[in-house]
Amino acid sequence: MFRFKTIGLMAGVAFAMAATPALADVVLTFEGVGDLASVNDFYNGGTDSQGNSGVNYGINFSDASLGLIDSTSGGSGNTGNDPSGITTLIFLSGNAATMNVAAGFDTGFSFYYAAYYDAVVTVYDGLNGTGNVLATLNLAPTPNVYYEWSPIGVAFDGIAMSVDFGGSANYVAFDNITLGAATPGNPGVPEPATWGMMMAGLGLTGALMRRRRARVSVQFA
Repeated sequence: MFRFKTIGLMAGVAFAMAATPALADVVLTFEGVGDLASVNDFYNGGTDSQGNSGVNYGINFSDASLGLIDSTSGGSGNTGNDPSGITTLIFLSGNAATMNVAAGFDTGFSFYYAAYYDAVVTVYDGLNGTGNVLATLNLAPTPNVYYEWSPIGVAFDGIAMSVDFGGSANYVAFDNITLGAATPGNPGVPEPATWGMMMAGLGLTGALMRRRRARVSVQFA
């Protein structure tokens, strides 16, 4: 009798774990994260390094993962035309910003990015960039750097637990990180042609400003 109950309990636990849904259709826009604040537990029921809090998705970020607000909105960023709002994700030290998803996510993964140099994003089935690689996305430099954002995504098999957003520190930014879909959530990004007309309309001042933009954060320019 005791053995039967034990086996039944173990089976029940296994069923409950299997029944726990992975996160899906979650879009991280980083709006509300402080300028150059470590994202930390902003999406994990806690706060970023400046005390700001967001929706609790059970997602936390490494200390190197920073929010960046556009300079036109009072922040430190050489960025604009963001996929949503005024805040993006960057890292200024190390090789990557790392995202951990406690519940895991499946099906696909996507985001918008802007990069001055080549970058790479890697999806793992373990926490903290460990375990098996489920997907790798190689990112090419983007035009009108930090002002024209490219969508990218991938479908994969398995349950992902973490993602490394890599590249050259201070030369790549990410936004609208989307879990469970190979196409990123898009609240409305102007078409590249439209944005090009907007930039041309700024005339010489806009051109001079663009020449100074290389690093994603003006603080380190």
